[in-house]
Amino acid sequence: MIGQPSLRSPQGLRVVITGASGTIGLALGQQLTAAGASVVGLDLAPRGDESFPVLACDITDDASVDSAVAEAITRLGGIDVLVNNAGTGGPAPAELAPGAEVRRQLEINLLGTWRVSAACVDALVASRGRVVMVTSRMAVMQLPLAAAYGASKRAMVAYADALRLELGTHVSVTCVYPSAVRSPIHDSTRDAGLSLEGMSSYEPLEGVVDAIAGACLRSRPRRDVSTTTRGAVEFWLARHLPSVTDRIVLRTLARRTRAGSFDSAHLAAGVVERHAAEVAR
Repeated sequence: MIGQPSLRSPQGLRVVITGASGTIGLALGQQLTAAGASVVGLDLAPRGDESFPVLACDITDDASVDSAVAEAITRLGGIDVLVNNAGTGGPAPAELAPGAEVRRQLEINLLGTWRVSAACVDALVASRGRVVMVTSRMAVMQLPLAAAYGASKRAMVAYADALRLELGTHVSVTCVYPSAVRSPIHDSTRDAGLSLEGMSSYEPLEGVVDAIAGACLRSRPRRDVSTTTRGAVEFWLARHLPSVTDRIVLRTLARRTRAGSFDSAHLAAGVVERHAAEVAR
């Protein structure tokens, strides 16, 4: 991917990546570093064995973000690209009142992104840089039983749109929409009996990382980037024919519920009960 004529050279590009010790952030940092970019990562719990420096940073804390971003800018001498990759997921049915899990996802996925972006604005304006938001297909096509994740990612896109309008004279903003990648982010949902297996298609990590790297390096930045051909089709349908994607998701949910996929999940008890009643009619 790197080296294509439509891409600018990564040599010396100054990049900050959040969630840099996780599955996607680590692979992206390694790829950009190997291509010649200067990368500094931010992560709540750096592994210590990354091939690029990763600073400890809690993106839910103002002081932690300000300190880590200031250090990253000092190390890099500025910022050309900010990749907002840090994120989290978890079970959160829309029919239940929002609790700690919902607030956690909103705090990290939306407000953490906002916090880091705001701390980087001056450096990005100075370099006429770029912000890349790693959002999710669920930002445009919601899946059931994971309302907090979809809502936080859709809000992240709305924030990206506002940032694009405010900084557009100097800074570009691109949103990337991957589907699911196999990583620990799905563990809590699976442990709650609400796995999205069969509801969402997993994508190879390499393709997702290539798409994000491409968003960082394209000579002419794009507004929205899908990571697969199927993803591009789903994105188009969700934007232009949302009733079609609703019907597809509803049919898939009904099939999985009737197959007993959620029988042991107390958070899905309402869904199971309603579908059982529908079948009994």
